[in-house]
Amino acid sequence: MYSITAVGGPQAHLAMMMKFFVDKTPYVTKEELLEYNAFCNLLPGASSTQTVTLIGFKRGGLPLAILTLLVWIAPACLLMGAFSFVLLDVNQQSINRNIFKYVPPMAVGFLLYASVSAFRISIRNLITWVIMLLCVGATYYFFESPWIFPTLIVLGGAATNISKKRIPEFEVTKKKVNWGNIWLFALIFLLAGVFSEAARKEDWQTRKPLNLFENTYRMGSLVFGGGHVLMPMMYEQYSVRPEARRQADSGAAKNQIYIPKEDMITGMGIVRAIPGPVFSISTFAGGMALRNMGAPMQVIGCLIGTVGIFLPSALLVLFFFPVWNYLKKYAVVYRSLEGINAAVVGIMIASTLYIMRDITLLSANLTSALNLAIIVFTFLLLKFTRIHSPFIVAACLLLGYFL
Repeated sequence: MYSITAVGGPQAHLAMMMKFFVDKTPYVTKEELLEYNAFCNLLPGASSTQTVTLIGFKRGGLPLAILTLLVWIAPACLLMGAFSFVLLDVNQQSINRNIFKYVPPMAVGFLLYASVSAFRISIRNLITWVIMLLCVGATYYFFESPWIFPTLIVLGGAATNISKKRIPEFEVTKKKVNWGNIWLFALIFLLAGVFSEAARKEDWQTRKPLNLFENTYRMGSLVFGGGHVLMPMMYEQYSVRPEARRQADSGAAKNQIYIPKEDMITGMGIVRAIPGPVFSISTFAGGMALRNMGAPMQVIGCLIGTVGIFLPSALLVLFFFPVWNYLKKYAVVYRSLEGINAAVVGIMIASTLYIMRDITLLSANLTSALNLAIIVFTFLLLKFTRIHSPFIVAACLLLGYFL
């Protein structure tokens, strides 16, 4: 139910996780969820996907973590993969329907609910107040920077280590680290680079699939800042750069990935409106990249795009999380959690304000009044009723369709 209703991007996803996996069904505590989210923001890749994966890992180990990951990404990836097939048959203007126009104020309502819930457990003293307020300002001002989230989380954790009064260090038993995931991650990264470069230089027939996997795996391994950073990277990689090469050299190799700019922009628009991870744009890009090779290869392209973008995120989070749990036993890391949680609250509040910037709220018209009402009622329904989140999402979609 979460995977088919989680709209609004990674910040709103966290708010919905709090409703689904903390309040409605207590799979994790609020403290654990905030910690998971902060930890995942320190890693490259899809942070909301990694957070959901950790919830499954905590409840049922590796098998449930993998199943949770698949269930979470499946709806969005299937939709974006299918969209790569029907794009040519759909008028672009018909995609931008008003059905989604009340999703942003609904997302703000979810963020307000999560911010209030997290505030009560994370902001308890002067240092956490200072960290939160500084993070609100810095996040709002530098929201588009991919490094702002991990930077603020690290600085917040460092700030609460200034005081030595928080918990003494107790004896820590050394734990053997399982290096399997990180070695697999590095091996795939190396092999993908080697074969992709060889295919490019010698212009193999399999050049497109190999290049596609290397490109998406590299992006999934290195991108910080979520989908709004990934999409410009893909746009430059698959549309801008190939077009520039074609214009500069009419004899450039035709057996290379090229997605027309208007097609890529359309995909970037639709992925923001559907539920699920924004990283599912890679499924669409994979299908579009191999579209000219026939339908079977287009399906393979969708699979390559999906695996390439989500596999490194999963390998990284499942390797580093046990290490993180081990390090938490040290006082210096434990003390950091207080500042980390305060930074997360600041980031959530700033995200709320940032999204509100693009929503009409103060104009004397019906749209402004409806936006404000949706924000307030979404917050009140989440806070004071047991109405399930999918019904709130459905109501906002219906409101957009009819109004």
